[in-house]
Amino acid sequence: MNQRLEEPPVQAEARVRRFTPAERWIHRTTAVLMGICVATAACLYVPALAELVGRRALLVTVHKWTGLLLPIPVLAGLASRAFRADVGRLNRWGAHDRVWLRAARRRAPGPRPAAKFNAGQKLYASWIAGATLVMLATGLMMWFTHLTPLMWRTSATFVHDWLALTIGIVLAGHIGMALGDPEARRGLRTGSVSREWADREHPLWRP
Repeated sequence: MNQRLEEPPVQAEARVRRFTPAERWIHRTTAVLMGICVATAACLYVPALAELVGRRALLVTVHKWTGLLLPIPVLAGLASRAFRADVGRLNRWGAHDRVWLRAARRRAPGPRPAAKFNAGQKLYASWIAGATLVMLATGLMMWFTHLTPLMWRTSATFVHDWLALTIGIVLAGHIGMALGDPEARRGLRTGSVSREWADREHPLWRP
């Protein structure tokens, strides 16, 4: 009588926690607000889109208030201990980050040293935070015209317009990088990533 061989049980994929629900909420809310800002700006400054959409006054109002709300998710997120810890990690640079940047600049193959966030993510976070503050300041100068001299408002308009274009380009690159890394997107969607991905992409991270 033939004995039936039992199939070995399928082991669940080892996963590690990367982001808390609060951190995912902060990222999603900020992404939505930033997307609205960029979309309304495009409709205000690109003639073809402006003609297609119309209702310029409504677009201006939505753009202004969305810009004012943009820092709110991050400020509210400071109540989260995990978010504050990640902000500290993003602001902390080490020797491995310089190695990562050199390898990225040379497009060297193979793994690059990174902790929870790699040097590219740290650069992006620092740049987008600074750009958002500059956009907020220049936008307020353009909105409340009676508070600043004409020269200031003219300069603010110049900086606001060109920085907006730069933000659009950088955001496109950020989204492109995310599209090329499904596991990173999964981490932002579910809060966890595979152990194999974490060991490969962030070998210095010890969750």
